[in-house]
Amino acid sequence: MREGKTVYMAVPKFAQQHPFYLLDPAALAVSPEEAASCRTAATVARHVDLDDVEPIDLIVCDSVAVNCHGARLGKGASYSDIEVALLQEPGLIGPATPIVTTVHSLPVVDDELQETEHDFRVDVIVTPDKVIPCSSPKRLTGFLGAPEPGQGRRHPVLAARAQKQVKNEP
Repeated sequence: MREGKTVYMAVPKFAQQHPFYLLDPAALAVSPEEAASCRTAATVARHVDLDDVEPIDLIVCDSVAVNCHGARLGKGASYSDIEVALLQEPGLIGPATPIVTTVHSLPVVDDELQETEHDFRVDVIVTPDKVIPCSSPKRLTGFLGAPEPGQGRRHPVLAARAQKQVKNEP
């Protein structure tokens, strides 16, 4: 943001109908450092729907652990996977969009990490000491599917997406 770049930040837990905060440095009344805080973004950023998101040049995701192949573990609720799937489905990101994770050096492991079909892999790991290109990036091949029972209440954007698909079915 300090360089004038627009940032989209996912609303925590996708708990709102408009799942992204739009952080436009030209329109912010606070510093980029302040705006990057989730709490501050919630109060100063415009909340936007997926239809209002412009194509994405770079994704930065969180990880609990990651290996040099790019396999990652999140916190277990699949929020990053949902975010990437939501952006991929309408073509806002593609196979060439870099996905980067930032972690301390300790959670960069040599072990294989358990992955499911809806997991993506990162292209680059950034630690305080080094930048590690990953050897086997992987993108999703489809969306996560229909929301699980009750998930629509927790993730209104998934419920709206499912409802839109039902309306568009022949």
